[in-house]
Amino acid sequence: MTAKRDVQTAQSDDLALLIGRDRKSFIVRLESGSQLHTHHGVVAHDDVIGAPWGAHLSSHVGYPFLLLQPSTDDLVRDLKRTTQIVYPKDAGYILMKMRIMSGCRMIEAGTGSGGLALVFAQAVGPTGRLYSYEIRPDVQRLACKNLEQLGLAEFVEFKLRDISDGFDECDVDALFLDVPNPWGYLMQAHDALVNGGFFGCILPTANQVCRLIDALEKTEFGMIEVEELLLRPYKAVPARLRPVDRMVAHTGYLIFARAVISLEE
Repeated sequence: MTAKRDVQTAQSDDLALLIGRDRKSFIVRLESGSQLHTHHGVVAHDDVIGAPWGAHLSSHVGYPFLLLQPSTDDLVRDLKRTTQIVYPKDAGYILMKMRIMSGCRMIEAGTGSGGLALVFAQAVGPTGRLYSYEIRPDVQRLACKNLEQLGLAEFVEFKLRDISDGFDECDVDALFLDVPNPWGYLMQAHDALVNGGFFGCILPTANQVCRLIDALEKTEFGMIEVEELLLRPYKAVPARLRPVDRMVAHTGYLIFARAVISLEE
């Protein structure tokens, strides 16, 4: 008979996800003596610390909350932001397409509120490094704060400047652009990438994609791909399983390519 695994419990400094019966959720970093104030009462952090993950807890008025560890999807959706973020449905696919994993060195530009930087930092850590470029000081400050609160800033080097003059790094494994005019930075991107390295980009409109493809074909990039992901959730009710009334459809076009080298003299 297999021995029962030790019960894992929430500890001080852990990130905890509390979900109410109405499906409203809260993500908090647990700290002894602190409290979470909700529209359904107060939850004392001390009542959460030491409780097993997956347990049901109650606020001071008896309202039930489910205690869980937050997923990366939860963290991205909960992020404080002033800019549009890359949706989790796209972010997870980007990791796979661009072979972003622990130990990778990669570049992204621009940082925005840090949603994609969160995903990249979590993937490359603890031995890899993300170099994140942003031109707007106020936006970068928010991104830094967001990743610091999640304990991921140690895997990121934030850089505040225009990328027109190129990147400080070379021979990186992957480079992702989330900027309005990526065709203007392809030479800089190619110079920063290792031979055969992964290039990626997200754009909202088809005319931008056409312009980027044209530029990629004139630069030393190959294996160009354009893709779009649609995610269709369903109501998880056995008696009436059906698609939900609203869905996140078009969020952006994903463009991928590989840095190649010319063998021509």
